[in-house]
Amino acid sequence: MSVACGIVGLPNVGKSTIFNAITAAGAESANYPFCTIEPNVGVVDVPDPRLEVIHKYITTDRIVPASLKIVDIAGLVKGASKGEGLGNKFLGNVKESDAILHVVRCFAKGDVIHVNGSVDPKRDIEIIDIELALADLDTVTRALERVGKKARAADKEALAQKVVMEKAQAALEQGTALRALTWTKQELEVLRPLFLITIKPVLYVANVGDDDLEGQGPLPQIVREHAKATGADFVPLCGDIEGELMKLPPDERASFLSDFGLKEPGLNRLIREAYHLLGLQTYYTAGKIEIRAWTIHKGDTGPVAAGVIHTDFEKGYVRAEVYSVDDLVQYKSEAAIKAAGKMRVEGRDYVMREGDVAHFLISK
Repeated sequence: MSVACGIVGLPNVGKSTIFNAITAAGAESANYPFCTIEPNVGVVDVPDPRLEVIHKYITTDRIVPASLKIVDIAGLVKGASKGEGLGNKFLGNVKESDAILHVVRCFAKGDVIHVNGSVDPKRDIEIIDIELALADLDTVTRALERVGKKARAADKEALAQKVVMEKAQAALEQGTALRALTWTKQELEVLRPLFLITIKPVLYVANVGDDDLEGQGPLPQIVREHAKATGADFVPLCGDIEGELMKLPPDERASFLSDFGLKEPGLNRLIREAYHLLGLQTYYTAGKIEIRAWTIHKGDTGPVAAGVIHTDFEKGYVRAEVYSVDDLVQYKSEAAIKAAGKMRVEGRDYVMREGDVAHFLISK
């Protein structure tokens, strides 16, 4: 399963610094507006200590964690929806993402130029939100023109689509993000082909200074309150610290974190929050060749989960033998889990649980 989070924000809010830290790219980015011209794409492992727990009891040749694709999209500016600063091109990159990581500057470092001359999280959020809403409004308006012609010819499907699009248009004209509205499954199906930006889930990332790592200061609090009011998620992060951390050898990172009173990198929390934002969960396969974490959506059934391994497996799914990581810790081996009657046999209707370890039986 391939899913992507797009990092958006104004120029020089720390997007590329955070991207480089997430992907351990280590590249230096220039300190001026529009420093990212083409979107950078990286794949990041999802931190998961359960993989090592499984490995403690099952010998394997390799361990493969779950992953997320992160897209660093060039800084947007006021007027991007009308083409300012290469805006339309960048907005197209946002459309292709499954969720948005909206980075907001919450530090007042003097040697980093702010595109608007001052640090103001509320203003910065509004600029991005308005540009994304205007881009969606343009998309919906053009779609309505196409659908309207068919609706005037009494096309029933077009008439139904027109009602949904008018609902979206009315909200966007008021500057309301589409994710703030309630949509039926049928309505979402109408909107899906439009790849609307403001209907995507958002995680607000407050890029804080090294003197406010928990994001309790007045600037990140503005972002936290906005996220709460709009039903979005929030995480504070110091891009500079995360960038420095990733430059260190792995064996020196724990000491570096301890110096700042941190138990783990902030990026671990960011990646987990992004994974949650996308409605994803993990299951595992474990054997001699590899222990692997697989990504599925919450609510997926056994056949769908098997299909992530290979598309043919969904159609050929017969049943799955399933147990939990906790079962493995308690009984020490799969043989002991079976002997204790804890190895479950699940059919086609089984809804996968977070952290399942599964063996699939597939018909040829």
